[in-house]
Amino acid sequence: MDTRIRSLRRPLIMLLCLAGFAGLGTVAWRANHASPASPPAGGARAGAGAESSRPAQQAAQVEVAEVVVREVVVDVSAVGTLVSNGSVILRPEVAGRVAAIRFRDGVAVKKADVLVELDAAVQSAEARQARAELSLAEANANRVEDLFARQFVSGSARDEAVSRLEVARANVALAQARLERTRIRAPFDGIVGIRKVDVGDYVRDGDALINIEDIAVLKLDFRLPELYLARLRPGQKLDVTCDVAPNETFPAEVEAIDPLVDADGRAVLLRARLANDEGRLRPGVFARVRLIVEQRDNVVLVPEAALIPMPGQTQKVFQVRDGKAYQVGVKTGLRRAAEVEIVEGLAPGDLVVVAGQFKLREGMPVAATRVDTAKPESEAVVKD
Repeated sequence: MDTRIRSLRRPLIMLLCLAGFAGLGTVAWRANHASPASPPAGGARAGAGAESSRPAQQAAQVEVAEVVVREVVVDVSAVGTLVSNGSVILRPEVAGRVAAIRFRDGVAVKKADVLVELDAAVQSAEARQARAELSLAEANANRVEDLFARQFVSGSARDEAVSRLEVARANVALAQARLERTRIRAPFDGIVGIRKVDVGDYVRDGDALINIEDIAVLKLDFRLPELYLARLRPGQKLDVTCDVAPNETFPAEVEAIDPLVDADGRAVLLRARLANDEGRLRPGVFARVRLIVEQRDNVVLVPEAALIPMPGQTQKVFQVRDGKAYQVGVKTGLRRAAEVEIVEGLAPGDLVVVAGQFKLREGMPVAATRVDTAKPESEAVVKD
């Protein structure tokens, strides 16, 4: 029985082996005779992916702005301090006791007004004595002159009488000058400050009595870097703002430029003048200055965002022509907060890319959206 089973098993195993070899041969034959026009599924997917990664066939979304022409005001900012047009501290030239004060603190006074009087009893007596001696000398000179005309006195006697008359006149002038020094007068129209003495105080020559300020016109001292020296000149206009008068601008004008440049700070000192008829500003106030150094017409401007950073001094932008983007080399000039002057390379009306330019290539088609290039509020510019 076992012998029969073994004899039946062998043909079956051989039959299965032959069937397997036949199947492998069929698969090998089909693989070798497959059509080259039918790429494998994996290859088809790879080809489709390569085709979809070609951006040159699609328009890039960008924002563009128009090259414009405007008037540009070139200015520079600085800070300074307001100074009185005239400022002096009144001091006596002689010692004495204060006899009278002829003003009220903080009021306006006129030139030559007597502000402070010192005790002048001695000086007044000397002045009266000198005038009396002058009267006597004049009378003697007249008598001698009459006698000389009738040849009763010599010429030397006449000369001596004339000399005594001149001495008497000089003594009167001297006594009057000493008397005048006891009266402290205003040297110019202005506002007096707060006095430092009162009636009865004894003051020495040189002691401070009162300050007086001419504030109808104010001076403004400020400094600018020396690089602006070539563009500074008297008569230039500037705007002044102060914290004591917020939201208000005061016009001023450059009056003088110091010929000496500060070697430590590399700055030049300027002095301007501004009217202060209403007295709203005061000396010593901190001020901000905006000085107009140049005003130019027909300046070609583009948004600063259009510039592509390049190594060295070269600047480039993408210009849109006929729906495609092309790189253009430009030469820049003045800059301000959001715009750049184009000296060479572009013309008014050209369109430049201001957003999305970093994904562009030369000649690439673009779908452009125009943005507004409104004039910025600030006109302040600096040299590039």
